[in-house]
Amino acid sequence: MASEGKEKVLAGFAESFGDTEGVRVFFAPGRVNLIGEHTDYNGGHVFPCALDIGCYAAVRKREDRTLRFASVNIPRAGITEVEIDDLDSARTGKWADYPKGVVWAFEGRGFKLDRGFDMAIYGDIPNGAGLSSSAALEVVTGYALRALYGFDQVTNQDLAFIGQYSENNYNGMNCGIMDQFASAMGKENNAIFLDTNTMVFEYAPVKLDGMKLVITNTNKKHSLVDSEYNARRAQCAQALKDMQARYDIKALGELSIEEFEEGKDLITDPVCRRRAKHAVYENQRTIQAVQALKDGDIEKFGKLMNQSHVSLRDDYETSCPEADILAEEAWKLPGVLGSRITGGGFGGCTVSIVKNEEVQEFIDRIGPVYREKVGYDASFYLLGIGNGPCEL
Repeated sequence: MASEGKEKVLAGFAESFGDTEGVRVFFAPGRVNLIGEHTDYNGGHVFPCALDIGCYAAVRKREDRTLRFASVNIPRAGITEVEIDDLDSARTGKWADYPKGVVWAFEGRGFKLDRGFDMAIYGDIPNGAGLSSSAALEVVTGYALRALYGFDQVTNQDLAFIGQYSENNYNGMNCGIMDQFASAMGKENNAIFLDTNTMVFEYAPVKLDGMKLVITNTNKKHSLVDSEYNARRAQCAQALKDMQARYDIKALGELSIEEFEEGKDLITDPVCRRRAKHAVYENQRTIQAVQALKDGDIEKFGKLMNQSHVSLRDDYETSCPEADILAEEAWKLPGVLGSRITGGGFGGCTVSIVKNEEVQEFIDRIGPVYREKVGYDASFYLLGIGNGPCEL
């Protein structure tokens, strides 16, 4: 896949900027979260892995202070041009705000660019699928800046924080750290068990012997910035405030299930109470799921995935009818160990663990039911767990 992506982004660069003399090409992966959804901004645990698809950037330095951005995926958008010194007021709400925001965040941390660059971007992540195309774009931009401008003291972990900071403060999307961390810190055949409260993490091998990770795209576009995402954060913040009347905590993720059940009546708003319930229970599910994986108990892992979907559907209300159909149809098939909506929600994808010999049956059975109920097709992807960012 990498060679194809590299060719496409170089062709796009040549088309937009004339030739590819002196161009360097970088890659950062998308991610799928196996379990631990909407826990990252609640100080809980997450368990994402990097994918073998992602975002490619072809970049070349210029002699002036101009930045130019072009997207192979959105050719009609043309070339976006901005001066380094005008970044603060250059937000447009368009795709190029993501790489612009990363440059802005680097500059804000004292990593000054001596001159500008031309950048072409190509992504093989399905757009709006909830597989973190924006985080991959932020991380690949940061990785390229480090390589091109000699910012060697910036670690991959720093790239994750810079990406999150730029998305929060330049793009107005109040996301947690998970997506950027998974992209920046990915490791082949491993998922990342990350405590977002302490940022302590470990790699856990994902041994799917005789099984595949199947990602099914609802093909219902989701846009998180103007969706309910920021509202969920506010509801959890309110629930936390209510719980702090009794508990000395800084995040909902610090609560055990028993503590939550004992103190939940402190949360006066029933909606905020349901949101908090999800945050607490999902965090504990994630801890249990990683232990199950270490114990080789994939069946238990799958059951916890199913419970996660139900909680996202009923308590957190970030699922959607399309994803519910995909998950519920998957649960009916004996070859499916677990299936759940993944990512921010309100559209996007489900992730399922399916026995190898049942994968075709999974597609053959679920595809037509989905089309009949929804009126258009779902897309199915068999993806591998890949490494973090690199220069190609």
